Amino acid sequence: MTWRGSTTVPDRIFASLPYLLPLIDGLAFGSRYLFQQFPVLGLFFVPLAPLLQIYSLPFASLIIFFALYLGVVRNENISHFIRFNAMQAILLDIVLMLCGLVLGIFDKGPQVAFIAETLYNMVFLGAFAAFVYAVVQSLLGRYAEIPPLSDAVYMQVR
Repeated sequence: MTWRGSTTVPDRIFASLPYLLPLIDGLAFGSRYLFQQFPVLGLFFVPLAPLLQIYSLPFASLIIFFALYLGVVRNENISHFIRFNAMQAILLDIVLMLCGLVLGIFDKGPQVAFIAETLYNMVFLGAFAAFVYAVVQSLLGRYAEIPPLSDAVYMQVR
């Protein structure tokens, strides 16, 4: 869906960049089990190594999070398309953080190792699929509709 004016090519590029935040957080789920079982998959994410170095600095994730929210989402001078995608990336990142808290429960025993491995892999694959879908939609100039998240984003972004 394209509304509130057409999107320019720079808007499309800038709208897809915030989705790197949930991708980087989602890599923690993939590196836990999936990349150990299939090391070749980790090679696809080697270009993100400089961003991972920056993101691993103390409080970098918190600073990036608030910079996106306060500097982009709440800035009325930035186009609605960019603000929508930035807010959706933030909410996707919050969902991943909550998944990390919940999945931490399954790390406590050997009897649930298979369940934990399956859940970690599912969260990573879901986050990666959401990343690919959202970036492709953004680059095409369309709003990426992820049903529960998009409704919340529309309430936040005017």
